Amino acid sequence: MSVIEVRAPGLLTTVQDLGREGFGPIGVSASGAADPIALRLGNRLVGNTEGAPALEQTLLGGTFMFPEGAIIALTGSDFGAELDGATIPLWSSIEVGVGQTLRTGATRSGARSYLCVRGGIAVKPFLGSSSTHLLSGLGGHEGRALRKGDVLSVRTASTFFHKQTVRPRALQHFQSRKVLRVTPGPQCEMFPHTAQEIFYGSAYRVAEESNRMGLRSEGTALPGGGQSEMTTEGVSLGAVQITPAGLPIILFVEQQTTGGYAKIANVISADLSSLGQLRPRDEIRFERTDWETARQLLFEQEKLLASDELMVAVK
Repeated sequence: MSVIEVRAPGLLTTVQDLGREGFGPIGVSASGAADPIALRLGNRLVGNTEGAPALEQTLLGGTFMFPEGAIIALTGSDFGAELDGATIPLWSSIEVGVGQTLRTGATRSGARSYLCVRGGIAVKPFLGSSSTHLLSGLGGHEGRALRKGDVLSVRTASTFFHKQTVRPRALQHFQSRKVLRVTPGPQCEMFPHTAQEIFYGSAYRVAEESNRMGLRSEGTALPGGGQSEMTTEGVSLGAVQITPAGLPIILFVEQQTTGGYAKIANVISADLSSLGQLRPRDEIRFERTDWETARQLLFEQEKLLASDELMVAVK
């Protein structure tokens, strides 16, 4: 079993997989990768299962040394990665030599970059998942973000491996969106026509206070705020709640599992990865779609992810 030595942790680097589904009734949200498509593609590039644990870096990356070498892939946003000072590409498998150091800096595009390592990060699962749940301090590496001096174990992988890269035309399909497609929320009828016109016709900025629990926004408030009080109920990933101040909050991967704010809309499953690449001050809009279209978009996305044409071997 090889290791990764953390020389610099970055702003917020955590171990994440595809999350732990099914524990909402006991108050534990799924957590997992904020951009699951980037994680899935990165793991496939290095020969792992799609949900293998990897490192999620946020806004500012870290520095990592590989004493025994490794096969890695960087996906998601461009953090200007260098291996011993030489620039390396995104969306491709890379062979790291013994003792080489990977450095990643400030983001040049979206919010998150994924460092996938062949074999996957070896941490003790919590409720069947290796993802870090920061709110509860459980899962991942000691339930927290990485620190300088941490040493991460990497699981042993089979010897067979071939280098590959994601085809450019596939990456175009997975490009992050700033116009988020949504279906009507369970309380959409609580909002008058004028409020819905403002919601769908306005641009909002992602607020600095946003985190893995929720993406707060700044912009034009809806008249009447969050409407009347309602009984607290279960909430879903991507739900768009309207606060008493009349501004949207998009519930994210470490969301609370219940809430009492009215939900005007819900981001469709095919666009959830785009939420993970939104940075503070990014401008977003909401575009209404119907459930059948949402299902079709997810079907097409999953079909492409399963396609043999998704990647090409590199000599």
